[in-house]
Amino acid sequence: MRSEIEMMNMIVEFARNDNRIRFATLEGSRTNKNIPRDTFQDYDISYFVTDMDSFKTDDHWLDVFGKRLIMQKPEDMELFPPELGNWFSYLMIFEDGNRIDLTLIPINEVEDYFINSDGLVEVILDKDGLVKREVVATDRKYWIKKPTAREFDDCCNEFWWVSTYVVKGLARREILFAIDHLNEIARPNLLRMMSWQIGLERSFDFSLGKNYKFINHYLPKEDWDSLLTTYSESDYQYMWRALFTCYKLFRKYSKSVAERLGYKYPDYDESITKYTQNIYQSMFS
Repeated sequence: MRSEIEMMNMIVEFARNDNRIRFATLEGSRTNKNIPRDTFQDYDISYFVTDMDSFKTDDHWLDVFGKRLIMQKPEDMELFPPELGNWFSYLMIFEDGNRIDLTLIPINEVEDYFINSDGLVEVILDKDGLVKREVVATDRKYWIKKPTAREFDDCCNEFWWVSTYVVKGLARREILFAIDHLNEIARPNLLRMMSWQIGLERSFDFSLGKNYKFINHYLPKEDWDSLLTTYSESDYQYMWRALFTCYKLFRKYSKSVAERLGYKYPDYDESITKYTQNIYQSMFS
């Protein structure tokens, strides 16, 4: 597998030698000093170019980066409509396991790029001196944020409201419907509430990572173990168990957050829990 030095030298050298590329950046986890290095990290690269069409008409120029196992061009797909406007991206995995997510951006959009950036950016090439200030990569945008009273209430409301859809799916024997609502909406709000508690305990000046992937470093072991059991969803009994465990964890963390911040804890916890238990008992009594 090519090393990070080899990959970055190749990426920068190609841009330096192509007159159409005037500016280049590295983005994402490789710019974040708080993320451990591993071989699965993408090289998130943006090339700012003077002639987009000359790149898009032929993919052979990408061969310089190595032999590809697979490539996706999101802005050239019909089933999944493009979302990047004038930008065009190539997502590539190479034979040696390296991954490059390469985005072409019109050179006149440099300013907009920095305005909309998440902060995890390093300038790796600037042929024309376009950037006059120092660019320092930071993950500040992803730090845990202290919730307002309204945000706290919205999180509680969304969790308990969507939990009724999980109940409905289980009662109707529509397990995929139930799983989807638990996984996509209910549990993410449990994780959000947990992150607020962690912020209150440890400060709001760090990130738990994408999809809360580092949250296990900060949860008590028993709560982490309980959380993991909610991902056992292969039959209806597992799903009911997962839902009740989510209820218990959400109640614990949301009550603690409410107490610490002086927010009102919603009374519909009790009524929705009773509603769920009644339906569960009617099905298995």
